[in-house]
Amino acid sequence: MKRALVLASAMFLALFAAALVQASPITWAIDPVHSEVGFTIRHIWSKVPGKFTKFDGTIVYDPQNPAAASVKAVIEAASINTGNEMRDGDLKSGKFFDVAKYPTITFQSVKVTPATDGALKVEGNLTMHGVTKPVTLDAKFLGAGPGMEGEPRSGFEATTTVNRKDFGIVWNKTLDQGQMLLGDDVTIRINIEGVSEPEAPEPKAGAKAEATPVKEGASKQ
Repeated sequence: MKRALVLASAMFLALFAAALVQASPITWAIDPVHSEVGFTIRHIWSKVPGKFTKFDGTIVYDPQNPAAASVKAVIEAASINTGNEMRDGDLKSGKFFDVAKYPTITFQSVKVTPATDGALKVEGNLTMHGVTKPVTLDAKFLGAGPGMEGEPRSGFEATTTVNRKDFGIVWNKTLDQGQMLLGDDVTIRINIEGVSEPEAPEPKAGAKAEATPVKEGASKQ
């Protein structure tokens, strides 16, 4: 029995791998529970980390044609978390992200250039603090396979560095020794786990479509 289960699992993995090759491209929805959007910025002499905890998006990826990949992501600016409530409140204010005026940070890819071993150069437009600038992500496809319940899952990672002043986030303070309190460059590190839901089967020829129920008070036209 145990051997049969092992053989069945091996066959499933082989079929899944074959499906990835033959049934590409796949649209992967970002699973925020297993993903992270983090950053670091210099504070006096050290580097302080932070992250955004609310985000979503999709990655369309074809292992046989990586250049056709595309990425779209939206981050809630107010979800910034550096482990300090006072500092987070400051970052949400008009001095920095001004989340009341600019609630989201978005990225939309425009070009993907494949390299070796799954590495990718992902060029796109980053919109933050009401300013849109081109950025390039150094990304990598880490692989794909079945999850705990057999659902298709994938892994991606990416890094880039942006100058916050390019996006109008310019607040700083000069210390007594002439050193600036904050650095200008922000290093962004992204780890993504994607999940793909199987497509609904097409209705069989001659099958009757199910009637859509009409909500009470809704027009029947």
